Amino acid sequence: MTQLLLIRHGINDMVGQKKLAGRLPGVHLNDEGKLQAEALAERLRDVPISAIYCSPLERTQETAVPLARVKALPVLIRDGLSEVDYGDWTGQLIDELSKLDQWRVVQLYPNGMRFPGGDGMRDMQARIVNELEAIAADHPREIVAVISHADLIKAALAHYLGVHFDLFQRIVVNPASVSGIMLTRYGPHVFRINDDGPLKLEPEKEETKPAGEDGPSVQATQP
Repeated sequence: MTQLLLIRHGINDMVGQKKLAGRLPGVHLNDEGKLQAEALAERLRDVPISAIYCSPLERTQETAVPLARVKALPVLIRDGLSEVDYGDWTGQLIDELSKLDQWRVVQLYPNGMRFPGGDGMRDMQARIVNELEAIAADHPREIVAVISHADLIKAALAHYLGVHFDLFQRIVVNPASVSGIMLTRYGPHVFRINDDGPLKLEPEKEETKPAGEDGPSVQATQP
């Protein structure tokens, strides 16, 4: 059993400007995003994380730094965790993009969407699922933090929930939120989505655990 904590990077100025950052270089956390990253590290202080992975983009690495400091762990970069390549849409105003016919395709039929000069959405989902399963294979019976991007996390959650990919836009993943997936020999379990509350470590209940599965799980506390 491996638990993957899927963390979206903190907020940046492109979000406030309502621009599609994509893989644009030089997009950094703003002051609010830096505070979110520090708060995230404190939330996860008592969770026994074994490894920290993130995408190559600056905003994910900056989100990872406080957690890496608290855990005394290196930040491991994986290209497969990188943002969607939005191609010609990169850096454009969302208000302008939303006027395009293809915007409706992104929202209603992502299986059929390929960004001009960029990724196909279906290919993106396959990429993130393959990446997460490769990470899990390297960390059996461990808890791993994975810092990535909203669309990738939503796509992964849709896959592990068994939700049709054309409905993945119904999932909400806020900046610096934590979503949790438990990968066991009996299949996946999604135990957290878009959580930004305090976390603590609690033992799994025996009656909910398949035979032969051991180890701690991350639970939410009540505020």
